[in-house]
Amino acid sequence: MARGQNQKLKLYRLREIMLEMTDETHGLTMNQIQTELERYGITSERKSIYSDFEELMSTGVEVIGEKCGRDFLYHVVKRPFELAETKLLIDSIQASKFITKKKSTALINKIKGFASRYEAAQLERQVYVQGRIKTMNESVYYSVDAIHEAISNNMKICFRYCAWDTNKKLVPKRDGEFYVVSPWALILDDENYYLVAFDSDAGMVKHYRVDKMLRIDTIEEKREGKEHFKNFDLESYSVQNFGMFGGELKRVKIEFPDEMVGVFIDRFGKDIAIRPAKKGYSQVAVEVAVSRQFFGWIFGLGSNVKIVSPKSVVDKLGEAANEFADIYRPKR
Repeated sequence: MARGQNQKLKLYRLREIMLEMTDETHGLTMNQIQTELERYGITSERKSIYSDFEELMSTGVEVIGEKCGRDFLYHVVKRPFELAETKLLIDSIQASKFITKKKSTALINKIKGFASRYEAAQLERQVYVQGRIKTMNESVYYSVDAIHEAISNNMKICFRYCAWDTNKKLVPKRDGEFYVVSPWALILDDENYYLVAFDSDAGMVKHYRVDKMLRIDTIEEKREGKEHFKNFDLESYSVQNFGMFGGELKRVKIEFPDEMVGVFIDRFGKDIAIRPAKKGYSQVAVEVAVSRQFFGWIFGLGSNVKIVSPKSVVDKLGEAANEFADIYRPKR
């Protein structure tokens, strides 16, 4: 690259040097800054560098000089992402089941570019999370993007929907037949992405786990089902479908000890109506998709929590409990 071209990149290179080599506790002298610029074939005067520091402010990078012994050290005090923010981003990526280990590593390496070389060492210690289960479907990262694009373009999609077999392989359902649906939204529930779509053949809203969707492609057909999504509440849909297992939607009354109110607020939100029941107990009425997953949640809360109505759901819960007990009841 010609020297004149190098000079045009002076501000860019200066920004790069300061972000990588300085932070709150590490700085560079003016001579060191000039030396680093010279590595890129860029000559600079002190006065021009001071002006460049002022221009860097407009890019979100603030540089200050502080006297240290006989020298002045210049370092970045404000950058696009603070160290705490980069740690938070990295923790979120590392904790996400829907992002594979390979993709997590790639994203984390990119985020580390927002920190200095010294802070990056801290991030190395920050990124390890013990025993975190990661999805085995590398394509999920791109599947989410493909679905968003189809939604944006108001187009249908087709895909193969799979299930895990005992050999830990994703096997297509319906003998590999392609599913064709109208995508309307994505929900992140229990660290898994779900597509919420309208199935024209069934005439109803369905959901699909994205990491089990393979070979997603756009179809040159406009989406259907708009009328079903005019007043569709995605948050309620996610709350009602425990673990996104489908079931008949019912308004269920649940009784629980007062000290367990936080469990219900965490699950259903602060807008639920809480009414007093017998002494020391309260009651809520919530809409849920009645499924074995929902019953499992109730069982997990202990014998002091019980469904009181409707009778049909109480009876189903009793049947589920008896079936479960029969498995472990000693044989005579």
